[in-house]
Amino acid sequence: MREIHPDFLNHLKYKDQDLIDLYTGLRNLILDIYPDSYELLYHTHALTSVYSVSEKMGDSFCMIPIYTNHLNLGFNKGTLLKDPKKILQGTGKFIRHIPIVNTNDYRNDKVQTLINSAIELAIGDASTLTQNGGITISKIK
Repeated sequence: MREIHPDFLNHLKYKDQDLIDLYTGLRNLILDIYPDSYELLYHTHALTSVYSVSEKMGDSFCMIPIYTNHLNLGFNKGTLLKDPKKILQGTGKFIRHIPIVNTNDYRNDKVQTLINSAIELAIGDASTLTQNGGITISKIK
């Protein structure tokens, strides 16, 4: 399993342990589903890890923003995904998310199907695919 980048850990360690555990489990699920994903790390209004099919954020398929007391599984092109169970939330033009409160919120077939669909969409839309996936790039300053 890919280690969490030290830049990210420096901020993550200040979160409650329950939130850290939820983040770690969800991150591991995403990396198990698509081990070649690029993991792009940011710290702006939220501590966020973005998962992409290239080194470009525009080619991302999902993200995990961690706020003070909660986290979400976000989909950058969520409005374009089939969501027959209506688990995606949000009102923006493209982005949708699933609130993650416990492990049951992401350890299920509905979420795994959405992640796989988001990956397929990102691969189809990507301007370029590189062969050096599976790396983490910190944008945290």
